[in-house]
Parts: sequence; C-alpha cells; structure tokens
Amino acid sequence: MAVILLLQGCMDSAVIAKIPEASGICFSQNSKTLFVVEDEGKIYEISTTGEILRKKRLGNYDLEGIACDDAHHRLLLAQEGENTILVLSQNKLNLKKSIKIKKRFHDKRILRRDKKHGLEGICIVGDFLFLSNQKNPSVLFKVAREDKAKVTILELFKHTHEDIAGLTYHDGSLFMVSDSENLLLKYDIKNKKVIGKAKLPAFSQEGIAFDNDGNIYIADDDGRVLKYRRERFGL
Repeated sequence: MAVILLLQGCMDSAVIAKIPEASGICFSQNSKTLFVVEDEGKIYEISTTGEILRKKRLGNYDLEGIACDDAHHRLLLAQEGENTILVLSQNKLNLKKSIKIKKRFHDKRILRRDKKHGLEGICIVGDFLFLSNQKNPSVLFKVAREDKAKVTILELFKHTHEDIAGLTYHDGSLFMVSDSENLLLKYDIKNKKVIGKAKLPAFSQEGIAFDNDGNIYIADDDGRVLKYRRERFGL
C-alpha cells in the first residue's frame, strides 16, 4: 500500500496545467513553449511550467494530435474521424489549409471515418510525417511532408501494441504512448521495432512531447498536462 501511495503522490506532483480533454501536445523550439489540443476543437499555448499563454477555439474539430513544424512556423493537427491534417500558423493560430490522407495503402484500407479507428498522433521526421492509427489496424504510417490537398500513405510500421494515442520524435527515435496499456515506448524507425518500454502511471495518455532540458510532457484526456524527468522512465 505504501508503494502505491508514493506512486500516486509522484503522479499528482507532476501536473502543471488543467486542460479539458487534452489530446495532443508538442514542444516548439521557436518559442520554447508547448502547444496543446483537445477533443472539442480548442488549442492552447502554455509555458513549460503550465501557465496558459494563449487559447483559441478553432471550430468543431476532434483534434487528437499536434506537431510543431518550427521550420515553417506552422502547427500540424491530426483530426480524428476525417483523416485530415489541419495546418495552422504558429504566430496567429489561424487555419491555413487542410490536407486529406488517402485511406488505402496499396489495396488495403487503413483509415476509417469514425472515432474508434481514427488518427491519434502525429510527428515530423525529416521530410515525412508519421501518424498513428488507433485500431483495426493499430499501425504507424508515414506520408510526405508537402503542401498538397491530398497525400498518400507511403509505408506502414507495425509495433504490436494497442491504442497508440500520441507520438513524437526525439534524439533519433520515435516515442509513443499506449493509452490502453499505460506504456511509454521507444521505437526504432529503421529496424521497425520497439527498442524500449516503460510503465506509466494509470491515466488517459493522449500525447507526448520532450523539451531541451530532459523533461517529458504527457497530455491526459482526463484534463491535465503532466511533466516528468526523462530519467524516471529510463529511456
């Protein structure tokens, strides 16, 4: 019982912000701040200590992931159910365009237009975007990072885990959180395999980000942003 209480105490002390249904998070190298999206179409910019700097309702969007495209001063948002990436200006948070993802990879249907099987996470890796599909199939896939109205799935990456709700790219690896398994996973893109696992406290993990100072931020669908030291998880 003492061990459980200690773990619960550590988890509570990591909460830096309260954001309803926080579903995705990214760290911007430009502003050294975090951007957070939620299920009801809102976006927040917060400091690394949790101060809310900006807040804006974008519209009736089910937003499930966000990537900071600092090179182009943009934000890329994964919209569940519509298989769409929304492109925002980083400065004004204005919608610039939307990019549709084709639902098939070769002859196999990957994406579906519903909330049980849709897009969950997004991150930038070089000239590509990596995204996670929640279920049936539970896979990662990549598309070209380009300004087109519609993009094609170029490659699939299997990982044998369920419900990858958030992902980010850091120090040459993909990092993912599995909501249903309460896991933080480190993934080798080149060899297409998980190379590290760490157990997370039980909550609704929906997004993950790293800053430059060894901190990990996790968006919690129950309405929080949590902050941890990376060494706590050994990855």
